[in-house]
Amino acid sequence: MNKTIYRLSAIAAALLIACSCGNDWLDLESSTAISTDSSVKVLQDCKASLNGIYSTMQNAYAYSGRLVYYGDAAGDDMQSYKATSRTADVYLFGYTQNTVKESYWLYPYSLISACNTVLEQIDNIETSETEFLNYYKGQALALRGMFLFDLTKLFGYPYKKDNGASLGVPIVTEVLDRNAKPSRNTVAECYTQIIKDLTDGIALMNTKTGNSFHKGWINRPAALSLLSRVYLYHGDDAKALSTAQEAISAAESKGYALWTNAEYNNAWAVDVDASAPGETLFEIVNLTDDSPGKEALGYLYNDYGYYDILCTSSFYSLLSSDPDDVRLSVAPISPKRTKRVFIKKYAPQGSETISDANIRLLRLSETYLNAAEAAMKTGDNTLAAEYLNAIVSRANPANSVSADEITLDRIMTERRKELVGEGHRFFDALRDGGYVERYDVSIKAISSTKHLVMSDEKKKFNWDYDHCVLPVPVGEIDANPNIKQNPGY
Repeated sequence: MNKTIYRLSAIAAALLIACSCGNDWLDLESSTAISTDSSVKVLQDCKASLNGIYSTMQNAYAYSGRLVYYGDAAGDDMQSYKATSRTADVYLFGYTQNTVKESYWLYPYSLISACNTVLEQIDNIETSETEFLNYYKGQALALRGMFLFDLTKLFGYPYKKDNGASLGVPIVTEVLDRNAKPSRNTVAECYTQIIKDLTDGIALMNTKTGNSFHKGWINRPAALSLLSRVYLYHGDDAKALSTAQEAISAAESKGYALWTNAEYNNAWAVDVDASAPGETLFEIVNLTDDSPGKEALGYLYNDYGYYDILCTSSFYSLLSSDPDDVRLSVAPISPKRTKRVFIKKYAPQGSETISDANIRLLRLSETYLNAAEAAMKTGDNTLAAEYLNAIVSRANPANSVSADEITLDRIMTERRKELVGEGHRFFDALRDGGYVERYDVSIKAISSTKHLVMSDEKKKFNWDYDHCVLPVPVGEIDANPNIKQNPGY
């Protein structure tokens, strides 16, 4: 195994030890790290090991920051505030194989390594609490599928570009030894593994425990929602529809529900629990004494924080075309940074600050949009309108969409409005052969919001643009002769 991937297991163990001790909300025993081959021997240690995985996900270089904002900064609905902002290298596509942040490769693989350690040993645990054991195993599988999905999106071209024939990333499903030198699998092979991990995990979690709310932990409704998204990316529209419907049914039977129009603005600051989970299917839980602090999304996206990334004038023009759209409440014109619009979805819970805001990775709103898109693509306009109207009418109760007038473009536009700032736009724009288009709109209220200077190829592009995928970090290329670089780097 090359030295870069090999050190991930050691890094993963160190990260789990360093990051997991403050998560009192999981009510764990003292063991919180995957550090030796004998560590996952009892059920409580397995639970603690999963806690370490979730704690590593909290990192600002993982799901409290970089792995989420990439999808916003690389798109056309948000832009870096200035060329020296943290998000600027993504927004300006300024990375090379020598300068790309290694964390895009490092963190997902360290998390996969931790999942593999759990999965390698969990079947050796002797316990009568098989339902909990299956839930823990199901989580590890679903999370491994999620991490591989994100790696594939970052380093591999969209599946539909060539039916997955191009290179994705190495598939790693076991604890590797020092001499292993894995090659990159194709995007198609990656999707096969992603779908298998998610479906296997979902099957194991199909119990009362696995379907129930567990704060900060993925469960079956959340994994189903993620799988419906994966199917859309893969072009399995009928499966995307049935999976989204199953996710909605499973979630709503356990008390999850779309926020109402009246709830929407304040819902982002609500610290959800089992009695009222709202539409938060899966979130990263950040606490005052256990968060990435000012490098997290709450601070990066806020005009009272680092004001690192903001809405484009073109997106604000789209959203404000309906002045009664409730979603304008989380995209206000800043009183501090005049004529600029910042997304306020990363709101602090309780007495915490914006640095400690939770990160909602999967929401029921997306699941409805997944169902609407899949229904439209399978020719059921009536069903598509039904699911889309749940979102349209929530945004403004005076609005609705009929089966006669619904289009795929209308659904994707609603997806932009609903999911802005949550890391989707770049991938949504390209996955079906569409394009990212960056242009300025003259709006008096935010007329000072202009795109930074960039070449024409960065202003409008589709999946044929070489830089729509990241380069493999040069350290990985140098260490492993079996790893091939992406075109254009």
